[in-house]
Amino acid sequence: MPRNSASPPTSHDQNFKNLILDYPVQAIQLFSPQESEAITCEARIVPLRQEQLKERLGKRFRELDVPLLAEWPDGRREALLFVLEEESDPRRFSIHRLAHYCLDLAELCKTDRVVPVVIFLNTNGSEARQLSLGSERYKYLCFNYIRCALPELRAEDHWNSNNLIARLCLSLMSWREEQKLEVYARAVQGLSTLEPDPEKQLKYLDFIDIYTALDDNEMELYQQKYPQESSTMANLSDRLRAEGMEKGLEQGLEQGMEKGMHEGIEGMLRKQIQLKFGPIPAWADERISSATNEQLEIWVTAILSEETLESLLALES
Repeated sequence: MPRNSASPPTSHDQNFKNLILDYPVQAIQLFSPQESEAITCEARIVPLRQEQLKERLGKRFRELDVPLLAEWPDGRREALLFVLEEESDPRRFSIHRLAHYCLDLAELCKTDRVVPVVIFLNTNGSEARQLSLGSERYKYLCFNYIRCALPELRAEDHWNSNNLIARLCLSLMSWREEQKLEVYARAVQGLSTLEPDPEKQLKYLDFIDIYTALDDNEMELYQQKYPQESSTMANLSDRLRAEGMEKGLEQGLEQGMEKGMHEGIEGMLRKQIQLKFGPIPAWADERISSATNEQLEIWVTAILSEETLESLLALES
C-alpha cells in the first residue's frame, strides 16, 4: 500500500532548505549515496554564500536550491560542489534548467567537479533522467543527475537509521497505512536521540508534524501506544518553558523579579513562534507585548499542539 496520499503543505521548499543547511553531511549521505563515500571525515561542508550567488548569477540564481561545497583542508583533493534541488511537483522539474544552473555554478566556482542531486517529494516516474544534445552522428553534451525519489524508499529500511534526515523524512517514504503511527514514533525517536539541541528538536518536531499529519484521533492513539515518545516531546516543551523562566529569574536580579520573569517567558515564546511559524507579524507582536505572564505561559504550553499562529494567540487565560 502506498504511503499517505495526502499532499504535504506548500511550505516544503523552505523546510528542505533549512534541513539541508542544518545537516549538510547527512543530506549528502541520504540524497546522494553514490558520492557520499567521497566525503571523508576531514572534509568540511559549507553552503555557498547566497548573496554572492545572487550577485554573480542575477536572474539565473535559484534561491531555494542549496549548493554545498565539500573542501579538504590539506589541499590534496579539489573541492566538490553538490547542487541539491528539491522538487515537490515532478511536472515542474526541468532537466534543461538544472543543467543550465549547474553549468553556471561550475563557471562561477571555476570547477568541473559538480554533483547535481534532485530530491523528489512526489514522483510519477516520468521525470527526464538524462539530457543529450547532438546530431545523428555524435553526442556533444550528456548530462545526468542523481535522482532521489523519497516515495521510492521504504520507510522501514530506515527505522533505526543514524542519519537524522532519514528519520525526519520517514513520512515521505513508502509505508503501509497501518504503519503510520510507527512512522511518527520512529521519527520522534530519531529526533530526540540524534539531535541534542532542544531548539532544533522543537523546530524539527514541527517538520515531523507537518509531513506525517496525524489527526486528533491518531494523535490520541499515538500517545497511548507510544507514551515514552509522547512524554519526550512534552518534556521538551516544559524544558524550554523552564529555561525561559530561569532566564527571567536571572534578569529579575537586575531588573526586578516580575519584569525579568515576564521578559524571559515572552522571549522564549517569541523564539518558539519564530521556529514554528516564521517571522512574527505586527498584529501578533502587539498582542504578545501586551499579554500577562499567565497568558504567555498558556501560549508557551500550547504551541506544540496548535497548527496556526492565529489559533494559538486566540487562546485565552
